[in-house]
Amino acid sequence: MPKFPSRFFLPAISKLKDGSLSAAELCEKCVTRAKRVQELNFIVTDNFSQSQKEAVHSARLWSEYGRHNEWRKFGGIPFAIKDNFCTKDIRTTCASHILNNYVPPYTATVVQKLQDAGGVIIGKTNMDEFAMGAGSTDSIFGPVRNPWNYEFAQSGEEQDKTNDWHIAGGSSGGSAVAVATGASFGAFGSDTGGSTRNPAAYCGVVGFKSTYGRLSRHGLIPLVNSLDVPGIFAKSVDDASLLFNAVAGHDTRDSTTVTDSIETFTLPDDISVKHLHIGIPKEYHAPGMSPCVLEAWRRAADLFDRAGAKVSEVSLPHTQFSIICYSVLCCAEVASNMSRYDGIEYGHRAKNEDSTEELYAATRHEGFNDVVRGRILAGNFFLLKRNYDNFFIKAQKVRRLIAEDFRQVFGGGMDILLTPTTLTEAPTYSWFTEVDNRTRAEEQDVFTQPINLAGVPAITVPASLSQSGLPIGLQFIGPNFHDKEVLTVAKWFEQQTNFKRLDLSHLDKS
Repeated sequence: MPKFPSRFFLPAISKLKDGSLSAAELCEKCVTRAKRVQELNFIVTDNFSQSQKEAVHSARLWSEYGRHNEWRKFGGIPFAIKDNFCTKDIRTTCASHILNNYVPPYTATVVQKLQDAGGVIIGKTNMDEFAMGAGSTDSIFGPVRNPWNYEFAQSGEEQDKTNDWHIAGGSSGGSAVAVATGASFGAFGSDTGGSTRNPAAYCGVVGFKSTYGRLSRHGLIPLVNSLDVPGIFAKSVDDASLLFNAVAGHDTRDSTTVTDSIETFTLPDDISVKHLHIGIPKEYHAPGMSPCVLEAWRRAADLFDRAGAKVSEVSLPHTQFSIICYSVLCCAEVASNMSRYDGIEYGHRAKNEDSTEELYAATRHEGFNDVVRGRILAGNFFLLKRNYDNFFIKAQKVRRLIAEDFRQVFGGGMDILLTPTTLTEAPTYSWFTEVDNRTRAEEQDVFTQPINLAGVPAITVPASLSQSGLPIGLQFIGPNFHDKEVLTVAKWFEQQTNFKRLDLSHLDKS
């Protein structure tokens, strides 16, 4: 079998085009890698055998229609899909008992666009149940493990799986691990309050949340409709850009997608930041930030300064209210969205049929975990007539103030904001689970939630390793619809840091 290319799109595409590597061989390599790191628990439904058939089909199309057809730009390249995207004929569970055996009759728009471009799905990835969490620790399939310090990844020996390992982040931890380990070249996650950027930072990969409305949500099982965005995982900023260009655009089945035409773009290699004004939000100097994250943030600001960019402190004064605002809006929409799961039309159905009310209650009690049930209860409380104005309406007003903070900063001359992605490097599972899911989510998403409330684009890029050898990610934020500019600045930073990615090539020799 030919030597496997690096897990980046362009080298793989080049080998596929010149015929030095077949799509079937490429898929087989990724499937083999996925099997060898399966103890990380990142795939919940594999599509291994079908993906290899699809790879052969993709190769045949390239042979028939020419290897340089742009519509097949990903011909045969393997991808992983978070388990809250509908995939026709492939089980989609949201990591919940209530959808444990659900097989959708249709495919999500962004996934379909990926397949139309020749992408091959190797499997559905693990996550927090219904994407409610920041650790990928609350799944019916068990928690996802971070590959960076999992002992077998370095020596072939297993660690104590009970508590002596670090989490992958969430809620899209499985997708982050798929890319970090090389089991897939790219992956989709969802991002409602940081669920793509958080695990990307913890696992040392790129995680991109585009402007709200750029990517279709059709087929993404909703958590919070007004905040949900399909997220992109990749090994590099260039790869994230290629994937974004392939799946962005208006969708008649999603009224929130923008109708303006989106021109595809290629990021330049020769990038200058001398003309840029970089903002450092003072409110992001949050309690609990680890010294290694603070130092990485400081070094990045100095890097831009030395390169000729103007670096200034800015203020986003309503950041302090983002957590409570997000919590109210999230729970309110969760209460509405989760009402569809009643055991009647699809999903789990309890055996208690004494009455319709008892059937509903038993089904939802058996189907949802404590985290989901807690958010449903809180959301219904916020939506009660006596509470509606004091909670839901006030939260909406605060959300507008948070969005206005970003508009004023960018309108005042700032091009890009530079922040940490997470407070710390990936915490241990034992520490993370000492307190409840909601508390940890509020801690871990403090830098990412405001971006979803404002709807602006943001990307996390690996910056360095902590003293314990775990990745640290930094976040770049831009104005609405300036996705290209955000990606361009992120690529420049990536070029300067030359982050050493996780190398598991020794697994290919075993």
